Amino acid sequence: MRRSPPSGGASRGRIRMSVRYYSIAPGVRVNVRSGPGTNYGITRTLPEGAKVPIYCQTTGTRVTGTYGTSDIWDNISDGEFVADAYVHTGSDGFVTDRCG
Repeated sequence: MRRSPPSGGASRGRIRMSVRYYSIAPGVRVNVRSGPGTNYGITRTLPEGAKVPIYCQTTGTRVTGTYGTSDIWDNISDGEFVADAYVHTGSDGFVTDRCG
């Protein structure tokens, strides 16, 4: 099942034809949080080998993970964010629109 971009996200007013999915770092279970930072509550934990859509990205708590240290957080569903440092995007920067 394909999810729609989060309400209020960067895609408002535009139709996004497809969403790209990215792999979570191998051997890692990643916490999904209710906002872009470690101070937000954990809503669920992604299993090893998960792939996630990135609807938009924003800055938040700086996190060190498998793919370096970053303050970028990926919005993977309405009200759900993961630290980009654990997502294999192939870039140290933003790969899609900023949230908001």
